[in-house]
Amino acid sequence: MTMGYSSMADLARLRDARRRRVSSYDRTGGNYDWTIIPGGETSVIMDVKGAGSIRHIWCTLFAAEEGITPSDEQHVLRKLIIRMYWDGETEPSVEAPIGDFFGIGHGVTRNFWSLPFVMAPDEGRGFNCFFAMPYGDSARVEIVNDCDSQVNFYYYIDYEEYDQLEQGLGRFHAQWRRENATDSWGAELPLDAPLGSTHEGHIKLTQELWKVPNLDGKGNYVILEAKGRGHYVGCNLNIDCFAQEKNNWYGEGDDMIFIDGDPLPTLYGTGTEDYFNTAFCPRTEFSTPYFGIHMNSGDEENPWRGKNSMYRFHIEDPIHFRESIRVTIEHGHANKLGNDYSSTAYWYQTEPHEPFPKMLPVEQRLPRP
Repeated sequence: MTMGYSSMADLARLRDARRRRVSSYDRTGGNYDWTIIPGGETSVIMDVKGAGSIRHIWCTLFAAEEGITPSDEQHVLRKLIIRMYWDGETEPSVEAPIGDFFGIGHGVTRNFWSLPFVMAPDEGRGFNCFFAMPYGDSARVEIVNDCDSQVNFYYYIDYEEYDQLEQGLGRFHAQWRRENATDSWGAELPLDAPLGSTHEGHIKLTQELWKVPNLDGKGNYVILEAKGRGHYVGCNLNIDCFAQEKNNWYGEGDDMIFIDGDPLPTLYGTGTEDYFNTAFCPRTEFSTPYFGIHMNSGDEENPWRGKNSMYRFHIEDPIHFRESIRVTIEHGHANKLGNDYSSTAYWYQTEPHEPFPKMLPVEQRLPRP
């Protein structure tokens, strides 16, 4: 069975696939179209056998006391975990807080759109994922509720069923990480000389700080570390610049990607804002199919202080690896800055995959106030 492409030009191609769906519809025919997940419990929302591919996931949710009465539970999007397992594996290939998986961290929703993920409308209450997720023998998707309250969870998972899966297809993976806070050596020092500054001492200090070397990526924030053959297709990165009242930001942290055991970066970038396809740390919130800034909490006095989120998807330019990959980024030049970093990485690879780092307990997943 050939999965085929999803471009407009390929829609006319006839395929030997059977469309299937699992959803939270009311089995009695009524309108109670959600699954109740009690606090502290796990709900399996998809468990199918045979070959196929998930083509679209939609969901929405809210914490409730009883029935449909909303509770005052906070940070639900960091307290719920989504996990996915392919072909009978015992270690999940997808594991992330549900909000982070669908494109943004900090336990918030946001109106944004990209090619693989959409949150919209009404401040992003509807979550959508369009990544293809093929499997050869089975697929299982589960939601872990670490809330005190029950969660009313609405969902569609639209998938295709095949007689046999096409050869050569990697399995979809997603992994969440957090470092709160990153190690730093100079957070109290100036970021750079202000534009138009004539303060020679400030400019000289900035020039000296920028000479501090980091060629091997030691101490970088790690977005992804994986072994096997596959390709990395992007991430979202969430940074809470909390460490300083002023002169705090996330810029000038170079991306460094190590492929197949290279001791030095195979791909070396020029700064965080540059990896995310922007320039000079813009404050404008915007979204495009492949990159965007979908959260900025700064003001005129402190432009980047607080919560920032951005994404970059390598849809047209996947980063291939045959043995291993390590995707990292500096937190400030040469890891000068200490802030709260979290991320979700997305990639395809052969199985088996390396076990993920142990998921943080719920109290360590919560966003800063």
